Amino acid sequence: MSDQSPPNAAKTLPDAQTVTSVYHWTDSLFSFRVTRPQSLRFRSGEFVMIGLLNDAGKPLLRAYSIASPNWDDALEFYSIKVPDGPLTSRLQHIVPGDQIILRPKPVGTLVLDALLPGKRLWFLATGTGIAPFASLMRDPDTYERYDEIIMMHTCRTVPELEYGRQLVESLSDDPLIGEMVGGKLRYYPTTTRQDSPIMGRITDNLTSGKVFADLGLPPMDAGCDRAMVCGSLAFNTDVKAVLEGFGLTEGANSDPREYVVEKAFVGDGV
Repeated sequence: MSDQSPPNAAKTLPDAQTVTSVYHWTDSLFSFRVTRPQSLRFRSGEFVMIGLLNDAGKPLLRAYSIASPNWDDALEFYSIKVPDGPLTSRLQHIVPGDQIILRPKPVGTLVLDALLPGKRLWFLATGTGIAPFASLMRDPDTYERYDEIIMMHTCRTVPELEYGRQLVESLSDDPLIGEMVGGKLRYYPTTTRQDSPIMGRITDNLTSGKVFADLGLPPMDAGCDRAMVCGSLAFNTDVKAVLEGFGLTEGANSDPREYVVEKAFVGDGV
């Protein structure tokens, strides 16, 4: 924990969970795992409220997508570090054995049930927006429902892609879903500021047709393509316009359609 929040400050709260591991991917990105309440049930892609106590001893909570799949016995989260962020300025200092607050009421729109049946599923994410897809890519149900899954992930620099790259590369050896992944999962990482094999924003690579040409796929079609979007508010808005240009319509848990967007995303204000 940081100097502002004493270690294990949340342990007296009924919603406290114990940090079991922490990994810092870059100076601005880290992931961590915590114990999972025995009673917690969630659908892969959903988010929960997690946090710490502030200086006044009050819970400071933000929405975080669960990056682990629903069958995992622990909960994984992937976060940015904002130097002046009320929560992440403290959260980035957690170590194994510390406690965090977790409100076990999962919700969210990035769930398979919010989409109509289709052939191809697109995961579209920037930065830590890959977290819910880290969950869905490890869920057997994803591969049972779709013939092909495309993970498009865009970051500014190559090191910022590392969390997603290592996860995708590990899936073929996963004892639960390794055989299911097979040739179904296509990974399309791009950068916007540092040179890499594939450059460009997700919106540009979709509208120009570059991603379709690179992967040997036809343009998106509402008859067979489904999509999930997770990023900043501006990114979500831009991608929605692109998807609707392809004829896809936005759905929800109560009204499944061709694409869904995560409304709760941990951004620069955390």
